[in-house]
Amino acid sequence: MEFTTFLFYVFALILVVSGLKVVTSRNPVQSALFLVLAFFNAAAIWMLLEAEFLAIMLVLVYVGAVMVLFLFVVMMIDINLDELRRGFGKFIPLASTVGAIMIVEASLVLMRGYGATRAPVKAVSAPDVPNTKALGIALYTDYIFAFEVAGLILLVAVVAAVALTMRSRKDHKQTDPSKQVRVKARDRVRLVSMPAEARQQSTGTDTPAAE
Repeated sequence: MEFTTFLFYVFALILVVSGLKVVTSRNPVQSALFLVLAFFNAAAIWMLLEAEFLAIMLVLVYVGAVMVLFLFVVMMIDINLDELRRGFGKFIPLASTVGAIMIVEASLVLMRGYGATRAPVKAVSAPDVPNTKALGIALYTDYIFAFEVAGLILLVAVVAAVALTMRSRKDHKQTDPSKQVRVKARDRVRLVSMPAEARQQSTGTDTPAAE
């Protein structure tokens, strides 16, 4: 067995175990940390496959940004685990059905394009073409429509997230951006002109004059 093959099995085993711990751990912080470990092992497998661009992007985008933000959110909010587990059993049939459909679709994708009904993806890499350049050529030529659809879906997700988080709540103060833009300085600041020194007022008790 070659050393690279041994490393692949090690990284794959850790990746599978980390994935299982993500969905079975009772603590959300531990689940997020196991997901970070899974991302690192997936990046290591991509490095073994000489896909260094994908490995670096996985570490920078997901581990360095998304998962760190997710950890901050999980640790800052108070999550009631008992409330989350309540009524969990009634969603098992639907979740099992969706998971089975996803597994079948992923299996069909791996079978050379839905049961060998389509030709496999042609190789765009060459000895003199870098990995990142080859990926860009394939992404913006053969798969430009899928790339635009993915961008549109992400845009809709961002707009939906903003719309859901900007709902009005009675226990939170909110500002109206339109009113903030129309505000004038004279409405906020009042300048008062007063002398630097004021005459001392008489207290009404004069000192007796000396005889």
